[in-house]
Amino acid sequence: MTDNGAGTAGFPGSSRAVGPSGHGEFEHILVKREGDTVTVTMNRAARRNSLTEDHLRELLTALREIGETDATGVVLAGDGPVLSAGHDFGDVAARDLSGVRELLTVCTDLMRTIHSMPQVVLARVHGLATAAGCQLVASCDLAVAAESAGFALPGGKGGWFCHTPAVPVARSIGRKRLMEMALTGDPIDAATALDWGLVNRVVPDDDLDDAVAELLGRATRGSRASKALGKQTLYAQLDRPEDDAYAIAMEVMASASQLPGAREGMAAFLEKRPPEWPD
Repeated sequence: MTDNGAGTAGFPGSSRAVGPSGHGEFEHILVKREGDTVTVTMNRAARRNSLTEDHLRELLTALREIGETDATGVVLAGDGPVLSAGHDFGDVAARDLSGVRELLTVCTDLMRTIHSMPQVVLARVHGLATAAGCQLVASCDLAVAAESAGFALPGGKGGWFCHTPAVPVARSIGRKRLMEMALTGDPIDAATALDWGLVNRVVPDDDLDDAVAELLGRATRGSRASKALGKQTLYAQLDRPEDDAYAIAMEVMASASQLPGAREGMAAFLEKRPPEWPD
């Protein structure tokens, strides 16, 4: 990744609870830009990074604003012993039906924003990720976990089933494995999460940051515009019938061949020289 210098595009060069545009403060998250990568760290360690509506809205605001910058990658991380324990029951229990719908709408908007934003979003999983925390991991484009990490949809052994967290988890691990996680509520370890396809890498705890940087560096190479369009098209065709998927992919790929990045990439290959990406 190319180092554009800390503070580019309005991001601070050190971790502070400030908004990506440099105005206002966040209460529950930290945002830090280094070079082309922005790290968003959930900062409610005392509450196990549980997700109140305010916390979700801060994540949503930060990611939407990052999506408007020239950053190429985002790392989603958590402070404290766990990545996230999911929804904050203190927040949920105080709501009526309309209020819970509003909370889940904000959460769903956050997951959809991860898919629609042009940057590659990678989950850095250092500890337990449960319920909506597991949903966050499954919604990210990539995920790297420490060996000590764990994952669970605990609603199956409680009173509030993990309906919405199961949506992206199902699309990552398949039906039978989802049913085991969702119906038993039991956690799976990092090695099982890797085997099932919930994460891309599992590494020793001390190697987590290096592994995150290495995978994100490889995933953000090339033309930024091409990468963004490619990511969004992948999500658009996933889980569609094959004919529909090909129709979407074929039209986008044909149109993308005319973009400056595609033209430069082909010219560099034909001329046997390093590419100079216009974006």
